[in-house]
Amino acid sequence: MTTPTAVALEDAKVAFRLADERIYTAVEKAHLTVAQGEFVAIVGPTGCGKSTLLNVAAGLLKPAAGSVKIFDRPLAGLNRDAGYLFQADALFPWKTALDNVAIGLEIKGTPRTEALPRAQKWLTSVGLGAFAGRYPHMLSGGQRKRVALAQVLIRDPKILLMDEPFGPLDAQTRQVMGNLLLDLWSADRKAVLFVTHDLEEAIALADRVVIMSAGPSSRIIGDWRVTLPRPRDIFEVRLDREFHALHREIWSVLKDEVMKGYAQSTQAAEAV
Repeated sequence: MTTPTAVALEDAKVAFRLADERIYTAVEKAHLTVAQGEFVAIVGPTGCGKSTLLNVAAGLLKPAAGSVKIFDRPLAGLNRDAGYLFQADALFPWKTALDNVAIGLEIKGTPRTEALPRAQKWLTSVGLGAFAGRYPHMLSGGQRKRVALAQVLIRDPKILLMDEPFGPLDAQTRQVMGNLLLDLWSADRKAVLFVTHDLEEAIALADRVVIMSAGPSSRIIGDWRVTLPRPRDIFEVRLDREFHALHREIWSVLKDEVMKGYAQSTQAAEAV
């Protein structure tokens, strides 16, 4: 029996109508698959459409052409099998860490008496068991990210969509969060689609690294398999020779696209 593919984008095109009625094509003919249990990272220049593809997989955007399938079924509306972790904090400031995690269950109808103990277990699993009564403003950036991760995982989604979730954090905290994510992911191997600007982060975390070209009409121009053994330690894996060899290979392609994206943004700014 064939295992269904968690996410499959086939020739997906995403276009937007601008204020002057022109059509802007953000992504063109994107072909991307994520198998069950696979961790795939998307890297590319600023504005190339990485988050756009994530939103297509989430069902927040409908492609102008092509198809989107989730576990081999055409996606219609929101992707109910996915949990989405955003770059910006999405915690309720008036709720404690415990309540912010529990709400992931409560909105599905789980009684509060059941939701709270389960939320406490998830806070403990992300290292915040003693911080249940604290409000978001009382937590560090890394701690808020842990709460947000627990808030998503408590719903037990089959797919994790992550849009630069560690982007605002300092370098050391990002590595700590990366190790935490890998530990939690290794427990049940959900399908993960992870967007990042950081090529080192992508290689350290993922099974595959997908590269997108500079926009407009961005395309997927590379797909590398990461053969570094698991389990991985984010602090140690970056010292591996294979890591550096793969980084050089991918960067040789990505660098040109980054420079194209920079040139385009500079020209656009000068035209204003």
